[in-house]
Amino acid sequence: MMQNMIQYPNMLKVHNTLSGKKEEFQPRQDKKVNLFVCGPTVYDYSHLGHARTYIIFDVIVKYLKQKGYDVFYLQNITDIDDKIINRAKERKTTPEKLARDFEKEYLKDMKGLKVDSVSKYARATEHIKEIISQVERLLKKGFAYQIEDGIYYDIAKFKEYGKLSKRTALQAEDAVSRIDESKGKRNRGDFCLWKLSKEGEPSWPSPWGKGRPGWHIEDTAITEKYFGSQYDIHGGARDLIFPHHEAEIAQMKAISGKTPLVKYWLHSGFLTVKGQKMAKSLGNFITIRDFLKENSTRVLRLLVAKNHYRSPLDYNDNLVLQTERELERVDEFVDKLSRIKSVKAGSQQILKGAEEEFEKAMEDDFNTPRAVAAIFELISAGNSLIDGNKISGSDAKAILAFLKEIDKVFNFIFWKKEKQEIPEEVIKLVKEREKCRKEGLWQKADEIRKEIKELGYWVEDTKDGSKIKKI
Repeated sequence: MMQNMIQYPNMLKVHNTLSGKKEEFQPRQDKKVNLFVCGPTVYDYSHLGHARTYIIFDVIVKYLKQKGYDVFYLQNITDIDDKIINRAKERKTTPEKLARDFEKEYLKDMKGLKVDSVSKYARATEHIKEIISQVERLLKKGFAYQIEDGIYYDIAKFKEYGKLSKRTALQAEDAVSRIDESKGKRNRGDFCLWKLSKEGEPSWPSPWGKGRPGWHIEDTAITEKYFGSQYDIHGGARDLIFPHHEAEIAQMKAISGKTPLVKYWLHSGFLTVKGQKMAKSLGNFITIRDFLKENSTRVLRLLVAKNHYRSPLDYNDNLVLQTERELERVDEFVDKLSRIKSVKAGSQQILKGAEEEFEKAMEDDFNTPRAVAAIFELISAGNSLIDGNKISGSDAKAILAFLKEIDKVFNFIFWKKEKQEIPEEVIKLVKEREKCRKEGLWQKADEIRKEIKELGYWVEDTKDGSKIKKI
């Protein structure tokens, strides 16, 4: 738990997609939280849209843990799928090798983003036994049927189909699986549970012949194995609500007879580019690996945190630049606090206010933009006190301790700074400028500043001397 912060027991409220309302968060078993988030289909590099979702749930899990919850965070890896098979053919490799290669890249991306809260990654192909068991039970209970190319779920048999999304028909932005497109289906919305494989495709033996799992069934088979037939939180991007998450409810309710499958459904908004969802199919995506070549992880983590997880986030370069400037403010404030050694009396009021505002924000459906605003309000108030020489060394330590505690959740405040290699030519000009300033040669000093700027650096004059920054 946050040592410095006021605790609001049982005050956390989350927006449940199923009810459409904010509900008080009460796990099924006291402080134990079982959480599942849909993982990637590993046929290509992950993009910033994926990054947003996984950063969001990383923040949520870390906050829950900090509040004293025992969280088991489970994520699946879809390592067999039509997209994987087709991409492997294009690259003249095997589906298994392609999936393993891109799984490694995905995990490398998550490490780069400091998404390290996942308790277990579960591959679909390592849960074939559990998948077959669920298909068998659905057939036995009359919710599934067999046709020429595989086993399908009959949505007409499940009267509650559509209760999560409030609809039963596909829309343009829904994520879909190609293996559901059989002409022999009873109903247009019926989805594949087990696909019989064609010659040369990956397959596993089953009571119905060699084949592979459908997309939706892998999630319920995996969650049933680790959580049982019911659990606390299911998360994912909003394009998975229909038909993917709708199908999960239909499968598990038919198998177990228990409801609800999940107590709280949490869905993140899209990361868009000029209003369009970032997607590989639209060709408007930026991969995580490419973003991190040009930008730091902390920029992306702050950029994500500044926007509420349920709202759309429209990505552009100006947003990245603005976020970089905000991080400079954070760094400068931390640097100032670290230098304060004064033992005079100070004020704890600004810290108390920041603590209360931060926790109230996070307790309100993980309102990270409001929580980030509380951090910057603290920075503004703290800077005013520092400028007025009205902050003590003990106050500075307390504020730093608070920032370190909340950074365990956000991971953008404290960062190991890379050593900046400043060209010798720039260093000489800075020294020459300082000499001119001491001698009162202000016009010459301004001319040298312009020279330094043309070389790509900026000189900031502080009471501790000149600071050089790369533009």
